Amino acid sequence: MSSSEETPLRRVLVTGGAGYIGSHVIYALQETRRYKVISVDNHHNSTPKSLVRVAQLARDNLPTNASDRDRDSAEIDAHQCDLTKPDEVRRVFEKYGKGGIWGVIHIAAYKAVGESTEIPLTYYENNVCATVYLLKVMAEFDCTRMVYSSSATVYGTPPVIPIPESTRLQAESPYGKTKVMSETILGDLCAAEPSRWRAISLRYFNPAGAHPSGLIGEDPLGRPGNLLPLLAHMAIGRVKDSTLKVFGNDYPTPDGTCVRDYLHVLDLAKGHLLALDALEPGSKVFDSCPTEARYKAYNLGKGRGMSVLKIVDAMRKATGFDFKYEIIGRRRGDVPDLTADPTLAEKELGFTAPADLETMCRDLWNWQTKNPYGYEGPDATSA
Repeated sequence: MSSSEETPLRRVLVTGGAGYIGSHVIYALQETRRYKVISVDNHHNSTPKSLVRVAQLARDNLPTNASDRDRDSAEIDAHQCDLTKPDEVRRVFEKYGKGGIWGVIHIAAYKAVGESTEIPLTYYENNVCATVYLLKVMAEFDCTRMVYSSSATVYGTPPVIPIPESTRLQAESPYGKTKVMSETILGDLCAAEPSRWRAISLRYFNPAGAHPSGLIGEDPLGRPGNLLPLLAHMAIGRVKDSTLKVFGNDYPTPDGTCVRDYLHVLDLAKGHLLALDALEPGSKVFDSCPTEARYKAYNLGKGRGMSVLKIVDAMRKATGFDFKYEIIGRRRGDVPDLTADPTLAEKELGFTAPADLETMCRDLWNWQTKNPYGYEGPDATSA
């Protein structure tokens, strides 16, 4: 019997597992065949069909001589659960018992900057209260490792570009502030019980693209709030606007439009595997912490900024669709340039994001053409 077969699979719970990032993180976890994935999602902005597709990819990737343990790693324990209801969360943990879940990757959140300025209480409840409830239930069940999905929006308008993790946190939108608050709570918890808790916050820049199979991808409900899926929906004919509205061209950037740091969603997903490894008992990543608290934050980005107009041009090449755009006024809460300094994550976690913008656009368009109406459409690629 191989040593890997002797070791039971590690149970890792992924919140927001059916979403765009969550489904690709689950894909990366299953690809290792080291983990048993538990997904919780309330399907506010996702569909359970994504998990069916991810599990299909995992089964298809199994070797012909797969062990029972390997086959088990390809099946997802999926729960529909609302994180703002602690009793629902507790029921999931009770199924596995004390110490039964090794760690949590907490991705679930509302994430639209503009919407957060209109309904801030909803954002604080769903993103901050839910994180507190989740941590309290984790503590009850001796599950004290968390990888937290944070965001580059925690920096607000950063004083230095590219942005190092040491930058002061000064979010400008309620959404960004929910991420700062949740990071603060995690840091406080790790400081209060340093021998018990370990946590890493991953500050995502702009994930893009999809799994190259076209089986899973970004499928926002309603009109996409992010630029790349919006362009994909325009090119496929789902968004009828003939003209893209570009918010401002008078920013202090090379072409005047906002600059963002895009990275492939599968590169981002691999960052979560590295973060889980860093929560291992023998990990050295916390050795440089200034106090006993074992808490760290890392940027996940490429370190190369792309302007709105550059993205439009890349999608024009990928899709063959002649996008028209018009410049309108700036949008409240938008920051001119969010480009990561990824040095710390490269050095301490071994993180890299090699996929280029052309690959991201190609994989996004492959997903969109195979699934013009997303997971729910009549033409969706069969799982």
